[in-house]
Amino acid sequence: MPRAVYVLAVGIFAMVTSEFVVAGLMPQMADGLGVGVPQIGYLITAFAVAMAAGGPFLTVAMVRLRQKTALMVLFGIFLAGNVLAALAPDYGVMLVARIVTGVASQAFFGVAMSICVQLTRPEVRGRAIAVLMNGLMLGTLLGLPLSTVVGERFGWRVAFWVISGIAVSAALATLAGVPRLGRAEGGGNVREELAVFRNPRLWLVFSTSTLIIGATFSAFSYANPILTEVTGFSTGTVPLLLVGYGAATVLGNTVVGRLADRFTVGVQLVGLALNFLFLAGFALLAHLAVPAVVLLTGIGLVGVTMNPAMATRVQRTGNARPLVNTVHSSFITLGVIVGSSVGGLAIDSFGLRAPLWLGAALAAVGIATLLPDLRRRPGAGSSAPAGAPAPRAQVPVVEPKEACAARS
Repeated sequence: MPRAVYVLAVGIFAMVTSEFVVAGLMPQMADGLGVGVPQIGYLITAFAVAMAAGGPFLTVAMVRLRQKTALMVLFGIFLAGNVLAALAPDYGVMLVARIVTGVASQAFFGVAMSICVQLTRPEVRGRAIAVLMNGLMLGTLLGLPLSTVVGERFGWRVAFWVISGIAVSAALATLAGVPRLGRAEGGGNVREELAVFRNPRLWLVFSTSTLIIGATFSAFSYANPILTEVTGFSTGTVPLLLVGYGAATVLGNTVVGRLADRFTVGVQLVGLALNFLFLAGFALLAHLAVPAVVLLTGIGLVGVTMNPAMATRVQRTGNARPLVNTVHSSFITLGVIVGSSVGGLAIDSFGLRAPLWLGAALAAVGIATLLPDLRRRPGAGSSAPAGAPAPRAQVPVVEPKEACAARS
């Protein structure tokens, strides 16, 4: 595995930690900015909407740059947003800071994914994407509790300074550890970049990713109140249970990464089927402690861990260029928004178990979106059409003095 893939994962870790930091410091930020907790919650929504809506446009603006240069520009924008957040004198400035960091984060995901694919052999790309996505999993498992502890002990502004320091370290590591690449294939030609979106099957593939993540986040977003008010765990126990959930995501991501190249569609089918069972089971048995913990852990194993298979299917259906990867990330973020927002509305009408039933329904619809690929190649793991040639490896343009850095 190229060293650069691990370096890119550190950058994603910084982005994800910044995304989640607000969730762990809502009371402190509300006091510091002189607003209510619901207004702080809107900062999370603003970050997600900025990712989904703004990331692709920033990626289009970057298509004429060499990809490593684009990464450094995005690090600069992200760092500016975090510094602005750390210094924010009022809520309005903080809102702007979250929008800036959200847009930069989404574009970074797309460019990093494209570089990851270019630097690895076709037969190990699923594993490489899993390594890259471990930056996301570890951001959930370690970044969120770390930033929360720092914010609680030293103030919420210090948490943003720490994230800025991680971003600087990641940028320096990227400068040293990622080889100089040319523009992605087709880079610089916006019309060519956009042409792939005329393929209706690509939009169906995007929708599968939205439903996978929506199903998962409809449960994860409300795990805390469900575990305390329905299951009966103490508030001090829930963080430990969520650490277990996070560990399950790291394990599941690694396993899916090993299988994603050979069984791209099959992995998603099994994952959605299991997630349906886990979500429905959790809805039925949420009042029982042991089943609730087991089922929540199961959701961690087969939910967001589908990322390597999702990305591989998208790249085989469209391409592995930054814009396709960024738009795919936007659809993933849309899943987060749908799962959390519709889940909240469902709670108001039907109670705390409702988001779990919503997640089960989204998983069932997700299975339906896989049926065209399953009919096309019965029993196949790849999303490529029957008889289609294997995806051609994209060969990076590497400067001679840095060529050794790109070897697997």
